Amino acid sequence: MSGTARERLLDELSVVSRRYMASYALFNQAVADHLGLHPTDLQCLNLLTLEGGPVTTGRIAELTGLTTGSATRLVDRLERAGYVVRERDAEDRRRVLVATVPEKIVEFGRMWDRLGGGWTALFDDLDAGQLGLIVEHMRRTTEFSARQVERLRAGEF
Repeated sequence: MSGTARERLLDELSVVSRRYMASYALFNQAVADHLGLHPTDLQCLNLLTLEGGPVTTGRIAELTGLTTGSATRLVDRLERAGYVVRERDAEDRRRVLVATVPEKIVEFGRMWDRLGGGWTALFDDLDAGQLGLIVEHMRRTTEFSARQVERLRAGEF
């Protein structure tokens, strides 16, 4: 591929990426509005479902990049909405864990299933190599974004 064609593709990728991020942010806001949640709360709930079990508020702060105080307020909101409960850690009674409420998570999952009903069909015409490329791109983008968030929070800009 010539430099000119590559440059055109990189320019197009930049535009498409910006539109993708904006569309996801707007989608996230619409879902959060539908559920009566703040967009950050919605994504925290999403991350909690990926954790595989109860976590501390400190872990929630790590996952979201929030301060522990902000993470505590986020947990308060999710608890009021019925999505999580606080429970004592069986191994260390001084420690409080945040656990998702199974019935609400099933309801949450059903909503995602309804919204994403045709999502996998978007990839029907792609072979395993192309899917692998998309997966790798998403991993790299996630890691890159995490580094950029750290830089922003450290005041490097």
